[in-house]
Amino acid sequence: MFGLAGPNGAGKSTLISLLLGYLEPTDGSVRIAGLKPRAFVERNGIGYLSELIAIPPRWKLENALERYGILAGVPAAELATRIAQVIDLLGLGDQRGKTVKQLSKGNLQRLGLAQALLRDEQVIILDEPTHGLDPVWTQRFRDIVEALRRPGRAIFIASHNLDELQRLADRVAIIDHGQLQRVVQPRGGATSSATPYIISVVGDDAVVRNVFANAESRGNGDYELPALDLLTLNAGVAALLQRGVLVSNLRPAHSMLEQHFREAVGE
Repeated sequence: MFGLAGPNGAGKSTLISLLLGYLEPTDGSVRIAGLKPRAFVERNGIGYLSELIAIPPRWKLENALERYGILAGVPAAELATRIAQVIDLLGLGDQRGKTVKQLSKGNLQRLGLAQALLRDEQVIILDEPTHGLDPVWTQRFRDIVEALRRPGRAIFIASHNLDELQRLADRVAIIDHGQLQRVVQPRGGATSSATPYIISVVGDDAVVRNVFANAESRGNGDYELPALDLLTLNAGVAALLQRGVLVSNLRPAHSMLEQHFREAVGE
């Protein structure tokens, strides 16, 4: 499961267009399993969810999935079963009789994801897949994508939601101005660089500021600490405990992936 992150204009959509064969590279080459993208798509297909979902508004949900299933090459004998499966998977049963125009933003997004999963594809490309989803379905999306993992399948997720990529991706490429800045393994442990932290304490404010001179109060016993390495952080926490301050919580101010993102593209 591979993630792609970057600020607006970094080149994420261009890269996806290259992977789908919509664009030819002006330099270098793009290959999927040794084939040019267009040749791979025509031979094998790709499950694709676009960032902006444009489906004719008068189509009914079930009819839209039927049309997309035919275009995707789902065998006629399996089409009705596959449609029923993705409708159930994406919780769209009570929406199946509605037209696309009648769907809420979240339900339209789920319809887009449903059509991407109609065939059991080797390659799945999801562009901003949680856009418009409520918290319940954002969590459900994570479960669905995790269930898609298997040997021989590549899942490519482009997203502005770094928390989503942190939870799902095995590797995340961070790009900026069309250039690869770094590739991060979100589950590979904490970043080794100095990182800002949030510490929650019960105790004397003066003691906290004496130990961490640049601590910035957030109120209610929360302080944001400047970027610290682990040795300095642990020494400071030990000093607080020795002086009778109770530490109730300590966490990085940013996720590991967010920290990498900030370092790669700037604050």
